[in-house]
Amino acid sequence: MENRRFILIALLGVVLFFMYQAWQKDYVIAATPAPAPDVAAAVPVDDVPAAGDVPTATLHDPAPASGEAAAPGGARISVETDVMRAEIALDGGELRRLELPGFPVSKDQPDTPLALLDDRAGRLFVLQSGLAGTREALVTHHSRFTSAQRSYRLADGAEQLDVVLEHAAPGYLARKIYRFHRGDYRVELIHELDNHADEAVVASPYTRLVRTVFKAGDEPPFVATFTGVGFYEQKDGGSNYRFAKTKLDDLADDAFEKRQPGGWIAMLQHYFVAAVLPPADQPATYSARPASGQGYMAQAVGAAQTIEPGASARFETGLYLGPKLQDRVTEVAPGFDLTLDYGILTPISEPLFWLLDKLHALTGNWGVAIILLTLLVKAAMYKLSEAQYRSMAKMKKFAPKIQDIKERYGDDRERLQKAMMDLYKKEGFNPLAGCWPLLVQFPVFIALYWVLLESVELRQAPFALWLQDLTSPDPYFVLPVLFGVSMFVQQKISGQQVMDPMQQKIMNIMPIMLTAFFAFFQSGLVLYWFTSNLIGIAQQWYITRKLDREEAAKVAKR
Repeated sequence: MENRRFILIALLGVVLFFMYQAWQKDYVIAATPAPAPDVAAAVPVDDVPAAGDVPTATLHDPAPASGEAAAPGGARISVETDVMRAEIALDGGELRRLELPGFPVSKDQPDTPLALLDDRAGRLFVLQSGLAGTREALVTHHSRFTSAQRSYRLADGAEQLDVVLEHAAPGYLARKIYRFHRGDYRVELIHELDNHADEAVVASPYTRLVRTVFKAGDEPPFVATFTGVGFYEQKDGGSNYRFAKTKLDDLADDAFEKRQPGGWIAMLQHYFVAAVLPPADQPATYSARPASGQGYMAQAVGAAQTIEPGASARFETGLYLGPKLQDRVTEVAPGFDLTLDYGILTPISEPLFWLLDKLHALTGNWGVAIILLTLLVKAAMYKLSEAQYRSMAKMKKFAPKIQDIKERYGDDRERLQKAMMDLYKKEGFNPLAGCWPLLVQFPVFIALYWVLLESVELRQAPFALWLQDLTSPDPYFVLPVLFGVSMFVQQKISGQQVMDPMQQKIMNIMPIMLTAFFAFFQSGLVLYWFTSNLIGIAQQWYITRKLDREEAAKVAKR
């Protein structure tokens, strides 16, 4: 009975865990401000940063040419590669929209790609860049650019595509180059400056991500996903780094600015990340704060260079604009794998995903991979399960003696516990042995929850029949009901007659309660637990028959 109490507490822990997730989701929704109604037509007008090594230098926004409007929605050029579709505004050279054709915005819109960067429908998430310096009217995110083409497409057989923008002004010629690569979400942002003036100029590149609060694509219900800034920060001025995250809503109080060598800064959201990756061997100034116009800003200002008259300079900044693919993030930059957040169970979640990925490669179906994973977990715990069922069998056998002890000692808890321990010692069994399978499986269950929540590889992954998205709830609640039935069957064959009436009532309610909760969580998670219950029923039947044969053999020898 003691192990039953432990199981009851553990099941209540599961319920409380999901209740916390639901509460957090509701709280985040309530606390998130709605975006401004016309953000697509407005650009945050923040001061252009000073050149990296010249704190007193400030660059003013250049005035538009006579007769030209400064609207950000002016002429744009389109760019298409095998994994991206982008729109770059000639006003400012901003990357204002980036679609990912391999990732539909939702299951209901399979032909509509998700837009990671976006400035439509009341949203704003853009990438701005330029050269800050000691001189008026250097190239900024308000400068006007020209381009030889209005449309660029990665040619068949080509490995890269350069989109070249030019900005000419008295004394200098600036070029902004976006370099895209085949099959890659990494983009190189290159600034070149030719100084035709009679005096030297100091300049440094800046790149910033500006966005408002919104969710791109469908989101799992009752789950709070992170949207905010991620910063790979130098720790204590040494060679060690740490990854720090700040929610967008917290930037008003937790704004920061830090100069350091190496590192990177990013805007994180569910499944996807947009990151600015300055050269690792150069110092950069990283900052994040609310934008002065609207939304929030994450920025990196690179190292300054002095450009003599008649000389040229080149500044390179890396970008990553895409999904958090687990086989790619380690290649992007040091520490970039930390954008995948599995929480405190990362040591379990990472190998769990690795195993799931191998099983998926074998079967071609994530649902089948989850079923095979469950089989492997249950097989690994077979000996623990056997110990559990042996303990349950002995509990049933000695139930009359246990009941007699309870009646004999009544409310004397100290004598009752001593008598129970004496019985356990005399008969040679441990009632807590039945807890170990649950203790081992519970972290796997929670780790799988985070794998299903965080792994973009499983996003919108189908299984079979009506289950077409393992990261979303069962639309018809069939799987949660089957789970509840399997749990009820498991309880019945476990011998609940050894419980007291109150425990019996609570345990009878648990399948109903968990069915209700599981109805709103990922069907892949319910599939795992339902499969685990079915395997557990089969194991229990087999082990119980085995124990009966062992007991019959002992009786025959007497």
